[in-house]
Amino acid sequence: MIYLAHTAHWQFLGLLSGVLAWLFIMVTSGINEWRLWYVEDATVITSGVAWVGIWRACFYSHILPDTENCQSISISDSFLPPEIPLAQVLMMLAVISGLVGNISAALAMRMAYFSVEDRRKMRTVFVLSGALYLITAVFSLVPLVWNMTSVLKNNTIDFPVEFNLPAAPIRQSVGAAIAVGIMASILLIISGVIFLLKMLIPLGKLSHLPTPVKGKYT
Repeated sequence: MIYLAHTAHWQFLGLLSGVLAWLFIMVTSGINEWRLWYVEDATVITSGVAWVGIWRACFYSHILPDTENCQSISISDSFLPPEIPLAQVLMMLAVISGLVGNISAALAMRMAYFSVEDRRKMRTVFVLSGALYLITAVFSLVPLVWNMTSVLKNNTIDFPVEFNLPAAPIRQSVGAAIAVGIMASILLIISGVIFLLKMLIPLGKLSHLPTPVKGKYT
C-alpha cells in the first residue's frame, strides 16, 4: 500500500487538473462569448458589439426595453450553421463525460491510497479515467476548433429579424469562451495522458509483488 501511495502523486495532480478542466468546460458551455460581432450601426446595438454563443445571442441597447437584450438559440433553429447545434450537443456530452471521468479518477485515487487488493481492477479504473478525460477533450475540441475557424473566416449567421442583428458584422473575433474551452481541453489531455501512461510502469512492477494477506494491515 505504501508503494502504491508513493507512485500515485502524479495521478493526484491529474485528478486536480481534470476537476479544474471540467469546471472550465461548464463555464465555456454557459457563457455567450464564443463570437464577438462588431457592427457598424450602433443605433440598436449601442455598444457596437454583440456576443454570439451556442445558446444565446446578446448585446447592449439603450433603446430596447432591456439594457442587455438576449435571444435564445435552439438546436432546432434552421438558420444556424452546423457548428453551433453540434457545439450544443458535444459540449453537453463533454460535461457529462468529464463528470464521469472525475468520479472514476477519484475512485482510482482512493484505490491507490487505501486499497491493497485487486490490483488488476485498479489498473482498469486508471485506464478508464484516462480514456474518459481524453474523450471529454475530443468532445470539447471539435466544436471549439470548428467555431474558431468560422470566426477566423468571418462566416456570418442569417439571424431572424427579431434578433436585431445585422446580416453580417464588419468583423468578428474569437470570444473568451473558446479560449477557456481550449485551455480546458489541454488540461484534460494532460490528465488523460498522466492516468494512461504514468500508472503503467508502477502498476506493472506491482505484478511481481506477493498479494498482501487480507487483514494484515488492519
